[in-house]
Amino acid sequence: MEKLFKGIMKFRRDEFVSHRELFCTLGREQNPHTLFIGCSDSRVVPNLITRTRPGELFMVRNVANIVPPYRQTEEFVATTSAIEYAVKVLEVESIVVCGHSNCGGCAALHKNGEELADLPHVRKWLEVSREVPARVARLAVEKTPAEREWLTERVNVLVQMKNLLSYPFIAERVRQGTLEILGWHYIIETGEIYNFNDQLGVFELIDQAESD
Repeated sequence: MEKLFKGIMKFRRDEFVSHRELFCTLGREQNPHTLFIGCSDSRVVPNLITRTRPGELFMVRNVANIVPPYRQTEEFVATTSAIEYAVKVLEVESIVVCGHSNCGGCAALHKNGEELADLPHVRKWLEVSREVPARVARLAVEKTPAEREWLTERVNVLVQMKNLLSYPFIAERVRQGTLEILGWHYIIETGEIYNFNDQLGVFELIDQAESD
């Protein structure tokens, strides 16, 4: 707790003061351009890896960056409601689904029910991505464990991108050209981010040439 309190004091003393005008502007409204759907993993820091400032990203974070398919329900649905708010109220221009290397949630997709017996809610949550292991099995012939891990994380991103299009208000905006969906794979140990090229069907490294 002491570490957190010291961090708060340092924030107010340094970062807040240097960005006071920005925070005053954000005090009563937000206008993010992107909905960032990422994993809850502590090693994934969206603002850091995208070099964005407060107010630019509306974030949803959960185990394995999962997007449940659209459905009408009376249940408590945190991820679905956040997506609904970002698109229909904030009118974001982009949605990013960002997976990452060494994802524990994606690794758990290959485990059986007994191995996840002590994590019943995680096990239930991962059912949204139940098609991933089968797709990986078809594609992972003669692949190393490391390649299989990356493949799982990338296929999982593709499944969530597909699930986003099951939301009528998202599909409509994509058809109109007012909303784009991006799929990323972030490699923690190198800082590299691969973007899914929908036309070629491959993940491509976002490099310096593309960002200039």
